[in-house]
Amino acid sequence: MAKLDIYQTHIENLLKEYGSYQPSSGDIKVQPIFDREQGHYQLLNVGWQGSKRIFGCVLHLDIIEGKIWIQHDGTDIGIADELVALGIPKEDIVLAFHAPSMRKYTEFAVA
Repeated sequence: MAKLDIYQTHIENLLKEYGSYQPSSGDIKVQPIFDREQGHYQLLNVGWQGSKRIFGCVLHLDIIEGKIWIQHDGTDIGIADELVALGIPKEDIVLAFHAPSMRKYTEFAVA
């Protein structure tokens, strides 16, 4: 299996797993969104909690030039560590939510 296929499969499986956990209150749906062709992956919360509209991105990952770019991670666990545990090398993971000048201080790819 090619590296890109492995990365896509791991990301999709993680988002499906996260998507199986429903919030304990409100009428909120957790929606995994996959766009393999463009390399975009998101997990959204959509719904209502009482009279309050809930809409927000929990996770946003992109695959850009063979690396996984974590654009947003709203989890407590940290999806980067989960990807590493699945065998993805740190040099193929970019913590894009950090400023480019700060990425060199992480254990992960700069770009």
